[in-house]
Order: sequence, then C-alpha cells, then structure tokens
Amino acid sequence: MRIVTATAVALALVGAVAPAATAAAHQPVTDGVWRTDGYGTVLSIRNGTLQEYQTTAVSCIPGDTARRTGPDVYTTPGKTVLTVRTHGDRDRASVRLDGDVGERNLRRMTELPDACKRSAPEGPLDSFDVFWQSFEENYPFFAAKGIDWHAVRDQYRPTVHEGTTPDELFAVFSKMVEPLYDAHVAVADVDGDSDGYPDRIFGQARPGTVMPGGELDAKVKKLVVERDLKDARNIQDFGAGRITYADLPGGQGYLRISGFGGYAGDKATYAAELAELDKALDTILDQERTRHLKGLLIDLRVNGGGSDAMGLHIAGRLTDTPYLAYSKRARNDPADPTRHTRPQPLYVTPTPGPRYTGPVAVLTGGSTVSAGETFTQALMDRPGRTVRIGQSTQGVFSDVMVRKLPNGMSVWLPNEELLTRSGRTFDGTGIPPHLTEPVFTAEEFDQNKDSAFDRAVKVLRD
Repeated sequence: MRIVTATAVALALVGAVAPAATAAAHQPVTDGVWRTDGYGTVLSIRNGTLQEYQTTAVSCIPGDTARRTGPDVYTTPGKTVLTVRTHGDRDRASVRLDGDVGERNLRRMTELPDACKRSAPEGPLDSFDVFWQSFEENYPFFAAKGIDWHAVRDQYRPTVHEGTTPDELFAVFSKMVEPLYDAHVAVADVDGDSDGYPDRIFGQARPGTVMPGGELDAKVKKLVVERDLKDARNIQDFGAGRITYADLPGGQGYLRISGFGGYAGDKATYAAELAELDKALDTILDQERTRHLKGLLIDLRVNGGGSDAMGLHIAGRLTDTPYLAYSKRARNDPADPTRHTRPQPLYVTPTPGPRYTGPVAVLTGGSTVSAGETFTQALMDRPGRTVRIGQSTQGVFSDVMVRKLPNGMSVWLPNEELLTRSGRTFDGTGIPPHLTEPVFTAEEFDQNKDSAFDRAVKVLRD
C-alpha cells in the first residue's frame, strides 16, 4: 500500500529561507500558521520546528513534527525530505515531497484555530465523531459507491457510549467502512508500547481480488521463474528482489516489478531508493539491449505500490517524447464533495541515457495496487505500441491520508483522484486490460499455466 500520511502531506508544505531583506532577523518568511488546500491540515512553523495539526470541523489533533535541515528543506524523524518552492506572495507557498508527485499549496492564517489551542477530548464518542467527520470531509467516492455516509452515522453512533471498549469501537469502525471495499481505507490500532506498526488492522480489497503480500509474491515468482523463464537468459534480481529482468528466447525482455520502493531497505531515503532503481535500469535498459530488444513485457500483476514518482521515472526510460501521464486533484471543500483543488498536470519526461521506445505489453490484475496502477495509467498515452493484458487493476490511486483519532487509533483513507487526459478516473473499477486473460487463478496454478504471459509473448511477436 502506498501511504503518504496526513503528516507527510502537511510536512511537505513547509517554509523557506527568508530573503536578504529579512535575513538579519533569521526569520524564514514562512514562519507562522498555514492551512493546506485540501488535506484538512494546519501547520505552525516557528524557529525551525514545524508542528502539524490534523483538523476537521469537530477536532484538531496534533500530528508529527519536523526540523529544518537546510535552507529549503525540512526533514521528519522518519527521514522524509521536503523541498520548498516559494512564491512572490508572502501568503502562499508550495512544496514537493520526495517520492510524491505534484505539489501541495498553503495559505497563511492569522492564528491557529481555537480547537488547536486546547486539549482534544478522548472519549469513545469523540473518537467516533472525528472518525466519521474525517471521511465526511475528505473521502471522494461515496456517491460512486452508493454509500449514504449520513445514514451510516445514524445507524452506528447510537451504539457508542462512554463505556464502549476499544475492542467494541474498533469493531464499529470496521463495520462502518466495510461496504466501501476500498483497499486504501483501513482502521488501525497501535499499542503505545509497540514498534509503531498496527497491532490490528481492518481493511479489504475489491471483491474478487487479492491484495499483494509476501506469500503471494513468492508463489507467483516461483511459477514465473520455473515456467515462464525456464528458457530465458540473463535472469537477474535487483532492488532487494523487487525487480526481476530476463531476456526471453524470442528477443523480448521480461521486467517484473513487485513494488515501487523497498529497494534499499525499509528506512532508506527516497534518494537512496532512486539510486538503487537507477542502478537496475542502467543494467536492464543499457545501450545494447535497447537497440536490439524486440518487445518489453512489464509484469505488474503482483505489485503492492509505493512511490508514484518512481513509476514516472521508469516511464521516462520508455519514451523519447514528453507526454501527460495524468492530472491530480484533491477534495478541497469539507461541505461539498464535488469541489477539488485545481488539477495538477504531471508528465512523463524522457530520462537521459539509453531509452527503449518499442512495443510494450503490460500485465495487470487485481493485485496491481496503488502506485502499480498509477504507473499503468502513466503508460496509457505512451507514444508507441502499448497493450495491457490480464485483468483490471485494484482501483485505488490516491495517496493515503493517515488520520489520528483521540483514543489513539488511526484511520487511513484516500482524498485524491488521478485524471486521464479526458478527465476520467478508474477509482473503484480499476484500469481494464485491452486483452482479458486469467491471472494467477487456482486453475492456472493447478495446471501450471500462465495465460496472460503467453498472450503477451504472442502479441509482442506478431
């Protein structure tokens, strides 16, 4: 799952160094209080420290902090690096978050909201109200999914009272979001004495699909290596095993990507991850191979997501011509789900060095999730022949907001849409294939078949 937390989003919108006229005071021009466009976040920036506040109409909950680590940079405790782009207007700014795509905008406020100046209540009803309101103000897809969120509140709020236990409240929250069948929605409960990972989590995929995971990935990779690549040459793993490449007998290349990140370790910076990715791509798409390759099969059928920016970076190795990948917008009015931030166009830019511009077959399925889907979308308008084979992707494209609740639980939800050139989104349904084939069904495993792979090889040969 690709997660850009509300904290990370907030911390992406941080200050810059003051111009020369104010440098003597050592006061960055962005010190003060800011509200993001969309994302329900307020920032207080003072003396090199940024404090995030996650806000709704009924709450203000302190989030994480970040320290200023350079003239235009803030860094979180988790080593997320944020680069500033300032504007001539002192009351507006925007920043890019490493590993994300696009920018977030801020608008200056005169002071913190009153709710941010007092302690937040912590009772079960308070947590319920913040939970419900977080979706009410940010979730974009209630209408598309046919969910009356107000009716959900009316059904479940009477079941919560001051004596409701954490187990009971977790169950209520889980029942409330279950009908969404949204793989970017989850309820998490973290023990304060733990390592920060959820002790329990509720989430689910689109019906009829399976979320990617280590067990599925290992099973699929075994099938691919033993069956599909049994006569291949130059089989190599890169990026901690998350990238596999092989030269197929017919002159095509096979590139399997199981995630857009995790190449350099769990706690590596985006720069370190990108360096590992470039090492792999420099080997895979070298000058000799790009000159002679007759087709490239990109296998995303088990892909858990990661960094959208890495997907665009890979796409830049597959074109000589810049083109629009997609546009990104977020909900921007708590009371009106039809209002959004202005769409930001995001482009695929040719990467320096050897590039492959020939035919591409992209294998997808229901276990193609998040950044795996945004990468698939980024290839839809790629110049040259590009065909999708398999099954529809999972149908979750937004970054994931992580919102804290007063009782210590948290909720994950999307608040963005990624638009095609014509303004279409694929949230919920996923991106459909051009050519439909079974993808890792029980029958395919039992019969040692891989129909989608075989179809892709045939298509690239024709």
